[in-house]
Amino acid sequence: MRINLDADQQDAALGAMLWVSQARGAAAVTPADRHTIAAAAEVVFGRPPGGSLPGPVDPAGLAARLRGPAAAEAMRLITVVALVDGSIDAARIDRLVACAQAAGLGGADYVRDLAEAAHGHLHAALGCMIRANMESVTGRPWSGNVTSDVAAYLLPYNDKPDPALAARFHALEHLPPESFGNHFFHHFRDNGYAFPGEPNGLSAVFCVPHDSCHVLAGYDTTPPGEILVSTFTAAMHPKNSMAAHVLPVIVSWHLGIKLNDVAASATGALKPGAFFEAWERGAGMNTDLFAPGWDFFAVVAEDIDALRARYAIVPRRFPLDA
Repeated sequence: MRINLDADQQDAALGAMLWVSQARGAAAVTPADRHTIAAAAEVVFGRPPGGSLPGPVDPAGLAARLRGPAAAEAMRLITVVALVDGSIDAARIDRLVACAQAAGLGGADYVRDLAEAAHGHLHAALGCMIRANMESVTGRPWSGNVTSDVAAYLLPYNDKPDPALAARFHALEHLPPESFGNHFFHHFRDNGYAFPGEPNGLSAVFCVPHDSCHVLAGYDTTPPGEILVSTFTAAMHPKNSMAAHVLPVIVSWHLGIKLNDVAASATGALKPGAFFEAWERGAGMNTDLFAPGWDFFAVVAEDIDALRARYAIVPRRFPLDA
């Protein structure tokens, strides 16, 4: 997501990322930290690759140079570097919280969740992330149990199969090979997924837009691909994007913390260049696939490349592991 900041403001954001990564001393800054800061400079701010990067900027310096929406965008970058080492490190999270407080964002859901997780309340923090995700996906408050009720919501066809719905998805196989619908069908078949309507099939409300993002954005279902599609979704569907999409997917696929019985998990899947590019690509879309009015079956016969162009999905530049 290209943020409209001048060079001094960019330096403040990048410097704050470095300050957070130095929470346990300058010698503790990892290659992953430096790669993340360099990727933010290149992909988010459009700076030439390999350029010099600023020194550390503390919370007072950040607050003096960034205000309002610009500070909020900087905090998103800071959050990524705080977690890129693959752990919820209390020293890094304390520095992230200090930056957020200085920027007037100390009460943000994702900041609160990370502070809780870093200081002995991981289970409660995970519950908040799951609830935020469900509210973002469904578009309504989620008051149910974050374990049993979420599982029941995501797997509704185990108890109530819907053969007619499943048949509509199987019919996509007969569309032309270049069509979006045919690509969607093969995405499910090649991955061995049950279609909505079939036992073990995920709820159509969730999986149709989610897997459409996989297909249209070109992100596979490996752990790096899952991080990227959720980051793409967060920018495309900005409904509490950090707490609902970005933070849960980093926790699940980069930190290896399982969110629920339906979701899988892995470690080390966050690749900064591709991550920031996914954010930028999602932000550039002109159509929100999670919006209530988006009609999947109305576009399944369209040529997939033409549909990507109509939705303003630009081609990928970074491999999934960059």
